[in-house]
Amino acid sequence: MEALLDPWPWYICGPLIAIIMFLLLYFGKTFGMSSNLRTLCAIGGAGKRVAFFDFDWKAQRWNLTVVLGAIIGGFIAHHLLSSPTAIDLNPKTVNDLSELGFSNAGQSLLPQELYNWDAVLSFKGISILLIGGLLVGFGTRYAGGCTSGHAITGLSSLQQPSLIAVIGFFTGGLCMIHLLYPLIFG
Repeated sequence: MEALLDPWPWYICGPLIAIIMFLLLYFGKTFGMSSNLRTLCAIGGAGKRVAFFDFDWKAQRWNLTVVLGAIIGGFIAHHLLSSPTAIDLNPKTVNDLSELGFSNAGQSLLPQELYNWDAVLSFKGISILLIGGLLVGFGTRYAGGCTSGHAITGLSSLQQPSLIAVIGFFTGGLCMIHLLYPLIFG
């Protein structure tokens, strides 16, 4: 049981992802979380008002298992397969996070300063969620997919737009964490 609590090595997880991608490509399917959000909006009736959501969502029901699997897998991973150990962070990272106001940097995966109800339900927390949600929704639509869709499906099928999108995602992430994050939380 102890071996299950340790992270699986890349040489196990990488081939598993590759096998799943091969099967999806073989059967003419694509993977990505944003397509599930589009399907959920179509199920809710958004297609009556917005043409983007007006499609045969029943053909995408199979992809909703990805959402269900992510929820169940996350629950199992957190409650059954994880050990509450400290995260091995670089001391400079711990120091930088401490300067930004994170008191227990490296002690847990999710910092309490961000992931507790007081933080989420504050004006700042609600604002960050709303603005972040709008930016992610716009960016996903503008990029033609989400990070998982482009990075896993797009790159595995050698699509140049996905390569450009993934470079943009990484560049945006680096800019966010090094430039904007200190301004927001500093």
